[in-house]
Amino acid sequence: MTLLSLLTDRDPDSVAAIDADVPVTTRELLRRTLTLRADLAAAGIVPGDCVAVWLPNWSEALSWQFATASLGAHVIGVNTRYNVDEVTHVLARARPKVVALARDFHGLDLAGRLRAAVERSGVSPVVVPVTRGTGDVRDEPLPEPVPDALAVAFTTSGSTGAPKLAAHTASAVAGHARADAAAIGIRPGDVVLCALPLSGVFGFNTAMAALAAGATCLLEPVFDPAAVLAAMVRERVTHVVGGDDMVGRLADAWRGADLSAWRWLGIADFQGRTRELAEWARREFGTLTSGVYGSSEVFALTTLWPQDEPVPRRWQGGGRPVSPRIEARAADPVTGQPVPDGEQGELQLRGPNVVDAYLGDTDAAARAFTDDGWFRTGDLAEIDADGGIRYVCRMGDVLRLRGFLVDPAEIEHRLAEHESVEVAKVVGIRGDDGADEAVGFVVLAPGACTDGEQLRAWCGRTLARFKVPSAIHVIDEMPTTSGTNGTKIRAAALREEARRRHDAAGEAVR
Repeated sequence: MTLLSLLTDRDPDSVAAIDADVPVTTRELLRRTLTLRADLAAAGIVPGDCVAVWLPNWSEALSWQFATASLGAHVIGVNTRYNVDEVTHVLARARPKVVALARDFHGLDLAGRLRAAVERSGVSPVVVPVTRGTGDVRDEPLPEPVPDALAVAFTTSGSTGAPKLAAHTASAVAGHARADAAAIGIRPGDVVLCALPLSGVFGFNTAMAALAAGATCLLEPVFDPAAVLAAMVRERVTHVVGGDDMVGRLADAWRGADLSAWRWLGIADFQGRTRELAEWARREFGTLTSGVYGSSEVFALTTLWPQDEPVPRRWQGGGRPVSPRIEARAADPVTGQPVPDGEQGELQLRGPNVVDAYLGDTDAAARAFTDDGWFRTGDLAEIDADGGIRYVCRMGDVLRLRGFLVDPAEIEHRLAEHESVEVAKVVGIRGDDGADEAVGFVVLAPGACTDGEQLRAWCGRTLARFKVPSAIHVIDEMPTTSGTNGTKIRAAALREEARRRHDAAGEAVR
């Protein structure tokens, strides 16, 4: 049974989404989808074609996804934050025949960006302006999507070269949605906050899990913490998925509002605030928090911790695969051989959740998979004897200090425990002796006062000497980048700054 069948067979008057405070029933969503499907077919969309959906979190984005998939075609989501260069890349790789373009959204000139990207890429799709809350409806049976056809693609982070467009089949989307719903514990009548962009893998998989369970998607196209908190109270939100950047903004804006319906938080640690936020949600609302793991290429919410997993392990990034069909192993990044339980290695996965194709890059799959068919995630992880997976960091971020592999998060968490520190990030540079050194950067809490040497002493009270950063710099703000899944600290920019300061200090000594 596909996800569209689930939508069709359950109560047609149930609320599939809340869009601008307006409930959208399953019946209305499916009728919109039927109309759009007919329009796309008339525009010449056939199996294998691509449709670009450049829409915010409107219910229309769901209709475009379902209508496109029912024709055996696939959607590439485009974030409303994307500028001309990023859109040009998407057009050149995905070569969509049609672009759904938001009209009059948040004062953004999306049409102007698209015109410039079309000129640069040489790709000339049909552009369909979309206005929120509009569209004719039909009432007839909806054909099922082609299970083995590509249905959706996501832009990767681009941390290793140009971003890739990782595509997945319709059957993989539907199967993963059902597995996520069961693992998370989403039930009919629940309300799931959908604040992350549907164009990104975390937002998309969260929404699909909600729909598969018969729950309601609370769609938030613009993230204003006060407004989102008010909506969470009004609609009795039960589940939230997001990075600690997003959840942190909610916590910082919270002023005692009643969020007692909030049962579950799935959180990704982008800024080192997960433990603090998990304790806040548990203390104030009784919310259970789980660390999660995923990516554009293996789906978001691929792993999470079961509800009976004790803390603090349950708060760590990682978890257990949400489906028995998902297999995981950790392999030595040099030899490729599996490492023993509890040792760090590259996390490798295989199963129906793993990327099926890369749009516009036929050679990418060969580079992404091992000879025996495992997907290389590029992430460092530990897999314990009980099957629990602990995400450590990206392979490129791990520190090798005095011969030991060190997760920078261990040092960051120690720094964050200091009462004067609001945000901490640790990066590695090559020292004068050729060995790696840890360098810390911190943003202080408002009104706080401390310096790098005091913070180094603080670290030295509990950390091994070789883990204490060679320098800690107090800065006004962290360099960040905003993507489809949240706001992340730009480690590469901090490494460059650490290198510059190190070299300047050396010059001053000489």
